[in-house]
Amino acid sequence: MTSPRSTRARNAALAVATFGAIGLMAMRLGGSPTPLAPAPKGPEPLTPPGPYVAFGYNDLGMHCSQEDYSEICILPPFNTMRVQVLRRGSEPDILTEDVTVSYRIPGQSRAADKSNFWTYAEPLFGVALAPDVGLTGHGLTGNLTPTPQNHWEVTGIPALPVTDSGRLDPYQLAEIKVTGELGTFIARPVVPVSSEMSCSLCHGGNGVSMAGDILAKHDAAHGTTLVDQKPVLCASCHADPALGADGAPFLPNLSKAVHGKHADLVGGLGLDNECYACHPGIRTQCQRDIHLANGVECIDCHGDMNAVADPNRIPWTTLPKCGDCHSRPGFQFEQPGKLFKDSIGHGGVHCAACHGSPHAITPTITAADNTQALNLQGHTGVINTCTVCHTQTPSESFFHSVDD
Repeated sequence: MTSPRSTRARNAALAVATFGAIGLMAMRLGGSPTPLAPAPKGPEPLTPPGPYVAFGYNDLGMHCSQEDYSEICILPPFNTMRVQVLRRGSEPDILTEDVTVSYRIPGQSRAADKSNFWTYAEPLFGVALAPDVGLTGHGLTGNLTPTPQNHWEVTGIPALPVTDSGRLDPYQLAEIKVTGELGTFIARPVVPVSSEMSCSLCHGGNGVSMAGDILAKHDAAHGTTLVDQKPVLCASCHADPALGADGAPFLPNLSKAVHGKHADLVGGLGLDNECYACHPGIRTQCQRDIHLANGVECIDCHGDMNAVADPNRIPWTTLPKCGDCHSRPGFQFEQPGKLFKDSIGHGGVHCAACHGSPHAITPTITAADNTQALNLQGHTGVINTCTVCHTQTPSESFFHSVDD
């Protein structure tokens, strides 16, 4: 199996192709574009135990946005943050009331000057948005809302991968503040987002934009007139559960349409990791977790592009599960009928609270994703120090199932 380092080196041409557009964005903001992820950050000081502890995590591990929405839209800026709050004790309590949970992104106080999304939001989605406000009405700061699933959540954060200073950073740290009558707790999870997703490896050139070339080729192949309807929302015709879009019933969903059409084309490019032609690219490293460090790559879990295009697969639902590979007596890997990102285990704690988000299962190869574990327990990896939540180490052995 090809190593991640070899993958990055042999796909240098793809990195250059995608870097061009991202670099221009940073230069327009007065910053200096950097071709690599931000330099590793040092460990943060260990948080002294207090009355509260909170775990912040993203629902997907990586969200994607675009740099230009004037012609086509695949995905809008839309980040989801989840937080689980516990009141520490000999038997900790999971809190969904009696505290306030707020969020902000210290390095990003504005977004509308970094993207033309707000110019085209109304023709694409039928809603006129105020600057820096996302599709669900949330901005770059605000409060999270408790859910019946024992966590707090905010959806549709319009985060972008460029800081206010113009630095490219797909792994910016958010600040989650829990405030209650017993005190305050600060958590610093990653708000991951990349705009590296680009079709310019194959589309555009010779005076034709990337998006314009895609629409023209679609018109030629299917008899549509999309070039005259710009901007075009792909999910308006092809169903996309990620956007809650039903699409047209007689057309394939967006995942099948894209993966099925491009499987053979991308396969002929000779890339070591075909997924990184789009998801979102080899610089961002969507998959950056302990699995990658152990040589497990995208297709080992998801299958190749033809498998993803299977019409029997439901996008964002037919996904690999931990229990497909992992087994351990007495351990439950996901709840029946639930994905990892929605499952709970030990005492009602969400799996992702301790293990990290999908594609960013700790320890990760990116320093920012390891910040929360380092800050809570002084070492990376799964949160496995009992006294992070318990005021004293329990006498009984650790249990992994929600029903124990």
